[in-house]
Amino acid sequence: MGESRQELVAWLNNLLQLNVTKVEQCGTGAALCQVFDSIFYDVPMSRVKFNANTEYAYLQNFKILQNVFTKHHIDKLIPIESLVKCKMQDNLEFLQWSKRYWDQYFPGTDYDPISRRKGQGGSIPATGPTPRASASTSARRAAPAASNTGASRTRTPLGAGGGAASAALKEENNILKETVNGLERERDFYFSKLRDIELLIQQSIEADPELEKDEGLLKQIQTILYSTEEGFEIPAETEGEAGEEETF
Repeated sequence: MGESRQELVAWLNNLLQLNVTKVEQCGTGAALCQVFDSIFYDVPMSRVKFNANTEYAYLQNFKILQNVFTKHHIDKLIPIESLVKCKMQDNLEFLQWSKRYWDQYFPGTDYDPISRRKGQGGSIPATGPTPRASASTSARRAAPAASNTGASRTRTPLGAGGGAASAALKEENNILKETVNGLERERDFYFSKLRDIELLIQQSIEADPELEKDEGLLKQIQTILYSTEEGFEIPAETEGEAGEEETF
């Protein structure tokens, strides 16, 4: 068994001089990046976003952490998709593993966390897009407070609550838009890379048709490119257009 949640939070705050209150906040990836910076001292901390409040921003932090693991040959799978959901159990287990790794490899030298993170604040957003939660809370609190105002109690709670609820919906909508836009940019980025690889393979086969008969590397890459998950179906409106141009 590893340390308890309280022990891990205290360790993080002491090591990194942060204001973490619960292990779920490690789902942003920022604190984890700096834990490993305290070991290796080569994490690009200026690129780590401590004020991240969307899953897209969390993913950028975890990409930095994944690069660190790759560079230092750390044979540990980072369950990024689970961690960015900011669920307690997933983040607790990974933080416990991180603490064991730190205990084993921390060099014991003086570490200045504030200067390493280039002046970024010491607080990490609670978990996920917190503004919508706080707005909803303020709406719930407004109603009981106004209910004691006699004749006006039927209008004031609705006005206060309605305004807060509207603000919460706008905040949530903006967060969702930012997340969707970020995911679409990332999707297009990786799709363009896959398309470039596909075109390169096609050009190689056109130059040397014998490669298509060979079960070597190019054939294996093609198999991966054209593979689909079980149950996947090409949408009806695009089936006729797939041809040779759209292969994913």
